[in-house]
Amino acid sequence: MFKRLTIFVHRLYGGGAERAMLNLARGFSQQGIQVDLVLLQVEGTYLSQLPPEVRVVNLGGGRLWQCFPALVRYFQREQPSVMLSTLDDTNIAALCARRLAGSKTRLVVNVQNTISQDAKNATQLKTRIMPQLVRWFFPWSDAVVPVSQGVAEDLVQIGVSVERIQVIPNPVVTPNVFQKAQEEVDHPWFVPGQPPVILGVGRLNKQKDFPTLLRAFAQLRRRCPSRLVILGDDEGEEASLKKLIQELGLTEDVDLPGFVSNPYAYMARSAVFVLSSLFEGLPSVLIEAMAVGTPVVATNCKSGPLEILENGKYGKLVAVGDASGLGTAILETLESPLDSNVLQQRGKEFSLERSLEEYSQVLQIG
Repeated sequence: MFKRLTIFVHRLYGGGAERAMLNLARGFSQQGIQVDLVLLQVEGTYLSQLPPEVRVVNLGGGRLWQCFPALVRYFQREQPSVMLSTLDDTNIAALCARRLAGSKTRLVVNVQNTISQDAKNATQLKTRIMPQLVRWFFPWSDAVVPVSQGVAEDLVQIGVSVERIQVIPNPVVTPNVFQKAQEEVDHPWFVPGQPPVILGVGRLNKQKDFPTLLRAFAQLRRRCPSRLVILGDDEGEEASLKKLIQELGLTEDVDLPGFVSNPYAYMARSAVFVLSSLFEGLPSVLIEAMAVGTPVVATNCKSGPLEILENGKYGKLVAVGDASGLGTAILETLESPLDSNVLQQRGKEFSLERSLEEYSQVLQIG
């Protein structure tokens, strides 16, 4: 008999993986399923969005290795019917803890990024050796759920069995996205009569490659009046980005407001949304921008943009790191944007309802 669904994630800050798990927790809870959300640290911007029916389990507030004994005890004490874990080191910890606990819990691991690409760009040892850890430990899982076909292909190359893999895109588009998109934006650049705003959204880290976006914008601004806003928490790159903004002479036309709780209102009022990443899994922000009808441009990184945009059908794709090509693509999109209704229909294909249905099958709920 089905007892409880457990979702395991580090904490609830503003990343795509965390937002996906929040949406799944809310969605399954609304279906009357008991949901535990197990966190290393009970903190993050999404905590306030959790419904009261979802039980939050605190593993102690420390680092992953410090919380590991508490995770083993959770398996032993609660014996959930199924656990869905996400993010690479969390997945490994969940697989090891279940085995040590002797638990019969069904364990499904969710993979958000192309692990081999992440390893190539990493400075931390655990990330560099993650492909090897995946080869060792993922065979202990009951199923592996990558968020895109590109991530699935990467896992197969690493050594994960094809039979174990089921691709399920993140539950990106919810009714909340459209409600939030209607709210006002407290920013002077988004009032009528101002130059068009180009928008980037993502944590300020190496993966998102905002320096290339800044260089592309510098080229764009020489050809037409425009402004650039980049939303996202600082993860070590803000100082260097501000220095580059000064060097490029963009101080008056680029703003870095930090993390905002409602990026959808910004998306809905921007002229073009740009994803400049070096690598991704399935970039939720690209889908969200399309869902609210905003034209998009993206790097053809591994992986996700090629699938989301159907090889350029729904937005221009540019080589990774090509600032000149990105600037030209943004200009062409400004001059000839795709119809917003077409973009919205494509975005809705990544709905919460569709994701819940597919996850119900792999989790064996119901």
